[in-house]
Amino acid sequence: MQFGIFTIGDVTRDPTTGHTPSEHERITAMTRIALAAEEAGLDVFATGEHHNPPFVPSSPTTMLGWIAAKTSTLQLSTATTLITTNDPVKIAEDFAMLQHLSEGRVDLMLGRGNTGPVYPWFGKDIRQGIPLAIENYHLLRRLWREPVVDWEGEFRTPLRGYTSTPMPLDDTPPFVWHGSIRSPEIAEQAAFYGDGFFHNNIFWNREHTQQMIALYRTRFEQYGHGAADQAIVGLGGQVFMDTTEKEAVRRFRPYFDNAPVYGHGPSLEDFSTMTPLAVGTPEQVIERTLGFADYAGDYQRQLFLMDHAGLPLDVVLEQIEILGREVVPVLRTEFERRRPAHVPSDPPTHLSLAAQGPDSPHRLVVPAQVDLAAAEAGDR
Repeated sequence: MQFGIFTIGDVTRDPTTGHTPSEHERITAMTRIALAAEEAGLDVFATGEHHNPPFVPSSPTTMLGWIAAKTSTLQLSTATTLITTNDPVKIAEDFAMLQHLSEGRVDLMLGRGNTGPVYPWFGKDIRQGIPLAIENYHLLRRLWREPVVDWEGEFRTPLRGYTSTPMPLDDTPPFVWHGSIRSPEIAEQAAFYGDGFFHNNIFWNREHTQQMIALYRTRFEQYGHGAADQAIVGLGGQVFMDTTEKEAVRRFRPYFDNAPVYGHGPSLEDFSTMTPLAVGTPEQVIERTLGFADYAGDYQRQLFLMDHAGLPLDVVLEQIEILGREVVPVLRTEFERRRPAHVPSDPPTHLSLAAQGPDSPHRLVVPAQVDLAAAEAGDR
């Protein structure tokens, strides 16, 4: 199973000191956090994509390329690549280039994002968010799998005799996750192509998360990619740890109360009850995280949000060290002990996908083995 860190890259005032980092300080901190993740024995670092304050990661592949040059084992990913407002031609180029530079240590998570004004900034209509995600992703698959593409759709100019460069490393496109917290259409899309589905459940109760993942798993099986419990699932989470729960709550409370993503809402105690947020000892974090599989099923990737809400870099690095030393080794052992033999432990990687050869389903533009009508009929 893969464990890692994701960042949203917010620039937020530290409520305990009053210090607001500069954009340069925040970007530098994010790269240091990625290096610390590898040093701590974690598997994945993922960055979000934002184009508005108070966030800074507007160019994920630039950041990940720098991190690739400084690391040797870390899997590089995104916590959202905006499939709706980015041109799929540019996504195809950027991530294929990153794939070559990192020797294949890259995958990506596609999503629509949660910032409405981004759409008109890039000439798009937010009311077309779902159709954009569907059309753009299908084009992206073709660009990575066909040497010459002739294409015409609704949302961009046609392509005539177009070849994307560079083509993916070893003719093996990167593995794709589809991230969504609220759109069943995206879970459906992930299942149709046999891709991974990532539910960033840091805001949601278990019932909602369970429903979304169950839809994806059911459709994954109906489209002929394997049994429902073999579908590739990832989850988000957020933790803050100390030697006692009381001390962890004391230290984290001012950051929670002022967080740009959920501050000034439910109390820390209520939020910890309603969502997967775990503030306490490493043992409590282990217990809470192991419980995710009770409602999500056996899954393959767990990412933690560690660095937002103004938390200073030294505290974040301390948290990553605790995560790598005391939490993740236990989680690896326990998750694998519980996992049935036929369920994959890890999501696909470049090495595993390349080893499948040129005739693998991953190389197909549409690998689904049944059509949509047949899958829908199966529900009736």
